[in-house]
Amino acid sequence: MQVVVDADACPSIKEIVSLCYKYSIECHLFCDFNHKLDYEAAITHYVSQGFQSVDMALTNFLKENDILITQDYGLACIGLTLKAKVINPNGNIYTNKNIDSLLEQRYINNLNRRRKIKTKNISKRSKTINDLFLSNLEKVIISQKEHKSDL
Repeated sequence: MQVVVDADACPSIKEIVSLCYKYSIECHLFCDFNHKLDYEAAITHYVSQGFQSVDMALTNFLKENDILITQDYGLACIGLTLKAKVINPNGNIYTNKNIDSLLEQRYINNLNRRRKIKTKNISKRSKTINDLFLSNLEKVIISQKEHKSDL
C-alpha cells in the first residue's frame, strides 16, 4: 500500500506527506514540470505538461489497495476500478456507490458552464475542511494497514 497524490492542484501536500511518514507509508506525488515540489519524505514524479498527462502517468502507477488522493472524478473512477481507496482533498471518500452521481453532476456542471449558467461559488478552503480531510485520510490509512495485516 502506498499513498498516491494527484498533486497538480492538491492542497495540504505537506500534511499528507507528514501522515505518510508517521505511518511509514510511501508517498508518491504526481505533477507536471510546471510545479516545484520538494519533500524529502515523498517521491515526486514529474511528467510532461499536456492534457491528462499526470492522470495517465498516475493511472499506470496505481495499484490495488493504494490510497489515491484526487479531486478529479474521472481519475477517481479509474482508481476505484483498480481497487484503490480514493479520497478527495475535502475529505470525501469516493466509492462505487457514489461515483456515478458525482460524474453525472460534473457533466451537468460542464453543460451549465457552456450555457453560462452560474453555479455555486467556490469558497476558500477552510481549516474545518482541511481538518476533515486529514482526519478521514488518517482513518483510511489505518483501515488499509489493518486490512493488509489481515491478509
